[in-house]
Amino acid sequence: MLAAPFVRMLNNPARASDEVEGAARLLVFFTPNGTVHEHWRPTGGEDDFSFPTGSVMESLTPHRDQLLVLEGMDFCTGDNHEGGMGAMLTAGGGTSIDQVIADHIGASSRFSSLELGAQTSLWGGSTQTRMSYRSGGFVTPDDSPHNLFDRMFGDVGDELLLERRRRLIDINRNELNALRARLGTEERLRMDAHLDALDTVERGISGGSSCDSPIAPSYYDVRANDNFPTVAQQQIDLAVQSLACGMTNVVSVQLSHTVSPTVFTWIGQTDGHHSLSHAGDEDTVGVANFIQCERWYAEQFSYLLDQLTAMEDPETGGSMLDRTLVLWAKELGDGRMHTCLDVPWVLAGNAGGFFRTGRKVDLAGATHDGVLTSIAHAFGLELSSFGVGTSGPIGVLR
Repeated sequence: MLAAPFVRMLNNPARASDEVEGAARLLVFFTPNGTVHEHWRPTGGEDDFSFPTGSVMESLTPHRDQLLVLEGMDFCTGDNHEGGMGAMLTAGGGTSIDQVIADHIGASSRFSSLELGAQTSLWGGSTQTRMSYRSGGFVTPDDSPHNLFDRMFGDVGDELLLERRRRLIDINRNELNALRARLGTEERLRMDAHLDALDTVERGISGGSSCDSPIAPSYYDVRANDNFPTVAQQQIDLAVQSLACGMTNVVSVQLSHTVSPTVFTWIGQTDGHHSLSHAGDEDTVGVANFIQCERWYAEQFSYLLDQLTAMEDPETGGSMLDRTLVLWAKELGDGRMHTCLDVPWVLAGNAGGFFRTGRKVDLAGATHDGVLTSIAHAFGLELSSFGVGTSGPIGVLR
């Protein structure tokens, strides 16, 4: 585990609207291949639910009051593995929710967004292996904690190198501004885009965080199946650190991809995750093995929430979870049916009091574009709808 630089949604439905600050940070967490609903669903009512012993989400019990468990949510578009993966965060539009929010709150950050992965690219880049999109194109996650560490902390302390890079950028900016003064209106718009890109580069090399560099991860083969747990945990640590250090306000952690072939050898499995996800009810051993894998994924999500809860928000002094919205997303409902119906999602974190947590909510067939619209609203984006969907924000979430 990487060393951390620092070692609640409100439940009062009557909280005045002028006290709601909204979310300041977004973290998207993905695990593939749907679920078996009877082993995933909490028991009990909306406000008094619990996670049964042996169920997928049992490990989330300590975080129960920070969760909004969504049942009965259908995708507005997309079906089967590939269609579900492509539509999950886009609702069929050209840009995914993480990138829309990054455009809104990431302009002043060193990185407008960071995309972290664990073995997402073993099959290359395709709709099956990507979940983030910008203007219809893939945003590729980095599967190497070593690369991410270097991007985040590689220049810490090397002020001479940083100053040289800043000087080069200043020279280029001065030359571009001089040229801009001689251009027509249309050409100036294109030049402005180049200047904006230069500003992004400058933020990327300038640091601007108050965090000291943690211990670098030792080298290992990030593509090896048996190293999947190490990659996943280190990427979670780096994701949380990037938020706590103010390097970015939008980050995603994608664990594998739809049709994932990962073999959970570290918990004694011998079949791939995708194969296990198709075990029928009569195959009690296969279903039990799949649920073991799903429980492991839930434990990683619980670990992520543990880290955010323990981190101090540098602005407020409270928990990092207070103004962070965490989305645990999946691309399928029951993976055996290959449908995007009753897709299990979980929202976690305070989001500045925007949502009312400590609940499980049956959306009764409401479509996921409405959930994405509600997430956008939590960040102050007053969108009427998201993607190709027509649903507005879902009021029952608040």
